[in-house]
Amino acid sequence: MTRGKGCGHCPGSHTGERPCLASATVKARSWLLIEHPGPWPERVADLTGPGPVAGAVRAAQAAGVRPQLIRRPGRRRTTPPVQVYAGFSGGREAWIEGRELADPRDLAGLDLAALAAGRSPGLGERLADPVLLVCAHGRHNACCARTGAPLARSLAGRFDRLVWETTHVGGDRFAANLVCLPHGLYYGDLDPTRAEAAIDAYLRGEVVLDRLRGRAGRPEPAQAAEHFVRVHTGRLELDTVTVESVTGTSRYEAVVRVQESRYRVILEAVEQPACGPGCGENLRTYSVTELTLLNEAALV
Repeated sequence: MTRGKGCGHCPGSHTGERPCLASATVKARSWLLIEHPGPWPERVADLTGPGPVAGAVRAAQAAGVRPQLIRRPGRRRTTPPVQVYAGFSGGREAWIEGRELADPRDLAGLDLAALAAGRSPGLGERLADPVLLVCAHGRHNACCARTGAPLARSLAGRFDRLVWETTHVGGDRFAANLVCLPHGLYYGDLDPTRAEAAIDAYLRGEVVLDRLRGRAGRPEPAQAAEHFVRVHTGRLELDTVTVESVTGTSRYEAVVRVQESRYRVILEAVEQPACGPGCGENLRTYSVTELTLLNEAALV
């Protein structure tokens, strides 16, 4: 099977312009979310107060945990308690736990090394409901506030307490961005209708391929290989498709399992046009040049 740039499921993919697949951050497997009403600095590492929150952000980064500041859309509380979540999206079992802290100084007692390794930091019981993050970090990128804040308000009207505004998640050019935790699914270039469809799918244990950027914490070629196999097989369940291996550097070969079947996927990196002057975003995407069922004849 041979395809051009993109897969028909991302903005601009029909013209070869900036498809969003395989663009989820590869650096986030463990997450620490801390309620903070703002204003947020351009970089969370530059947060100066409250002191316990700023200290927790720096400690999380030092431990290899991704910190995100979060706040409710619309009216926000400015005094404790502080809602805190910890989650892990890097293993076979994604999980998230959380509780409100009456005293933010209790953040210092979290075992962030354990969280980085995929274990509970001692925050509380694991939660059954997901956490839905919409990037609204205007000081980092004005488009995130312009598109993300209205989207968060719209989604909160339906999904209520599951929805939070958050600081930069990566991929500003895909604003408005949505991250579904604990699995770390990224969606981009969303309007309310597409965002609701993505969340509805997530709540029933599936993905939608429209505007799916990928899954955080996984190498970009692995994200792309999973995406193309899902397109080919039509399998949308969260845990049905597993990337077993990726080899290569400029031409990648991936082996992807779908239940009892295994597929060989050959990928190539494709550079996209710059999104604007001074753009520092990763502009690489991927095209698939071959997708075959292993041990059988080529499917296409």
